[in-house]
Amino acid sequence: MPNYTLTYDEGVQGFPSFYSYYPDWMIGMNQYFYTFKGGNIYRHNVNESRNTFYSQWWTQVGTASEAFKPSTMESVFNVSPLENKLFKTLNLEGDDAWAATLKTDIQDSGFVDYSYFEKKEQSWFAFVRNKGLGSTPAALPENSLRSLNGIGNSTTVAIVSGAATINFATTIQIGNILSVDDYFYFLSSSNVPVYAGNVTAINVNLRGGVNNVVIDTSPAGTTPIPTNVETFLFIKNSVAESHGVLGHYAVFDLSYSKNTKVELFAVESEVMKSFP
Repeated sequence: MPNYTLTYDEGVQGFPSFYSYYPDWMIGMNQYFYTFKGGNIYRHNVNESRNTFYSQWWTQVGTASEAFKPSTMESVFNVSPLENKLFKTLNLEGDDAWAATLKTDIQDSGFVDYSYFEKKEQSWFAFVRNKGLGSTPAALPENSLRSLNGIGNSTTVAIVSGAATINFATTIQIGNILSVDDYFYFLSSSNVPVYAGNVTAINVNLRGGVNNVVIDTSPAGTTPIPTNVETFLFIKNSVAESHGVLGHYAVFDLSYSKNTKVELFAVESEVMKSFP
């Protein structure tokens, strides 16, 4: 467990902050705050490099990068706690965007990268993404949380050098929802979706008798297609097509990895009720 310095605020009569520095001794003198670490004395709040403590000491012990620690905070969205909800967005009112992760009582894979935020009307807005729950694109029990889209039974399957061409009758509509890089599945004998590969091409020319999907069968976690006639399904990329995270409440963690001053006034989320 890392060590922290806990601070007390008389205004709120509580302990609002944890600091990453861990001094050997501390003292206040002449309106300045001093701490001692490894035989060195440090005066705080006198430079513009935020969240950087004991650079000299860390250099001496050989891990200078440990001098800086990102700012972090944790809170919770808990409106209408008895209803199951989708937490779809994050809106930050402040100077800059932060990276974020979200966990609910059902999913723990929600996230927003720092680069995903867009500045809109002096706030930072982004859609919540979903990393998925397993090493394969739809590991159980994730199938029950997201929608699988069915295509139908294949007529033939041709596999050559790690690529499979799955042909369908011209009466079957592949549709325009399927796109390159989507995850392709077939139903096992026990009606469980089995990961077959990622879509690399979609070829539809019904007048010419062409109606097929080409997939890459080499990614980790794929299972060889056992026969030439299978029921195929697909699922969108969980990051690109995320609808947020599902749960009764959402715990969010924010992280700011710059050593500059930043202010954060409020965190909001667009939430909608989930209907089974």
